[in-house]
Amino acid sequence: MLASVPSATLLGVQGRPVAVEVHVGPGLPGFSIVGLPDAACREARDRVRAAFVSSGLAWPTRRVTVNLAPSGIRKAGAGLDLAIAVALLAATGAVDGRAVDGCAFLGELGLDGSVRPVPGVLALVEAVAAKTVVVPVASLAEASLVPGRRALGARTLREVLEALRTGEGLVDAAPRPAGDGRNIAPHPAPDLSAVHGQLVARRALEVAAAGGHHLLLSGPPGSGKTMLARCLPGLLPALGPAEALETTKVHSAAGLPLPASGLVERPPFRAPHHSCSAVALLGGGSGPMRPGEVSLATNGVLFLDELGEFPPSVLETLRQPLEDGTILVARARASVVLPARFLLVAATNPCPCGLGDARGACRCSPSMRERYARRLSAPLLDRFDLLVAVRRVPERELLDPAGAERSCAVAARVAAARRLAAARGLRCNAELPSDRLEDLAPLSGPARRLLEARLRSGALSARGLDRVRRVALTLADLDGAQPPIAWEHLVVALELRAGAGVLAGRGSS
Repeated sequence: MLASVPSATLLGVQGRPVAVEVHVGPGLPGFSIVGLPDAACREARDRVRAAFVSSGLAWPTRRVTVNLAPSGIRKAGAGLDLAIAVALLAATGAVDGRAVDGCAFLGELGLDGSVRPVPGVLALVEAVAAKTVVVPVASLAEASLVPGRRALGARTLREVLEALRTGEGLVDAAPRPAGDGRNIAPHPAPDLSAVHGQLVARRALEVAAAGGHHLLLSGPPGSGKTMLARCLPGLLPALGPAEALETTKVHSAAGLPLPASGLVERPPFRAPHHSCSAVALLGGGSGPMRPGEVSLATNGVLFLDELGEFPPSVLETLRQPLEDGTILVARARASVVLPARFLLVAATNPCPCGLGDARGACRCSPSMRERYARRLSAPLLDRFDLLVAVRRVPERELLDPAGAERSCAVAARVAAARRLAAARGLRCNAELPSDRLEDLAPLSGPARRLLEARLRSGALSARGLDRVRRVALTLADLDGAQPPIAWEHLVVALELRAGAGVLAGRGSS
């Protein structure tokens, strides 16, 4: 007999529909899987057989052939186990074939017959054409996020069998609370009031959060660069519905733990170590294409501490994602597009010894400083909107700090500026297209003359020109000013972009 059950497999962060076809016919007893399965998928024959025996089900003593269609797409992982088992039950007549019509199955089988969660359930449920999807109970909250699908949770293979026979027994998804179910707990990010002094760096952090502008902090060790960066997620507003679904899909595909609600509602914060490889940062791999750190930071913050210690070849791979917001990972058999729309915050020392020009204590020779500066190329630095020199905090401010503004007060201003950007049809001002700058961020006469002088002297590049105008627009939004962009806001934007020239004496455009 022949039976077919819909399911899906994961490719990158997207699901691809798969028809699991099982044929049970005469011949020597055996079990084979065809259709480009990987090693984990081929091992389903052992997991399914053990699950049948543990569930008290008879194993067919005939020839069993499983085809995973379409055959030209590689199938990875164990997410097709449950679909194979259900198709085998239908093909052997253990259940009526009509009982599985319009129903898809996703999940891994344990040897004891339990149904276990698999990565990427949100993308897999989106991919299947069936209106009803049976998933592991642990993934039920995540699966219920997909509109137009009815998600049912299963704990064991025996439970699925009884539900197919009687139409009852599976766990239905609980309704989401009113108000889109957005029950957001306080973010664990440090409070900005814990940062002593650093008025310029605090202002730059607020501008970065309000406009989505990439930020580079340069200063000696202990000046507060890492603390400032870790405060940034607490200034960002909660994710919108579309952003939350996109972020959840990426985290699910990577196998990261999700909140109890199944939905990632706060901007993620990723801080990879400087020893990470290009594949770990960008995604891909020789096996299943897994999203990298830049994708896991989508709609959130990617923090690169000790930027000068990252291999230059790894840092240069960031240039295209910073411009495009996506990554095309191409391989011989397939290519996937991974999201990469993140806010980049980086911290670096001004020189190899880290002391820079602080009190003349630097132990680096000019050649050492120059080699260190060359690790960060001019094209990469040009993609930072804000480059800020972080100085050591005076002893008086460390021992007797004045009352600093809390994150909640800054976050309120950031949220107001983001609402102004949303009224322009933007997520944030950093995403303002260049061809709309004249309409949405026109320049006053003095501001235009200042930019002309900077361009004429070569202190500002064409890319830097657009980025400075976007930062000036964010500064105007934070101050409640209306366009055209005033000279004062443009001056501050230029100063915030030029502040990291302390990096081995290098200027910035």
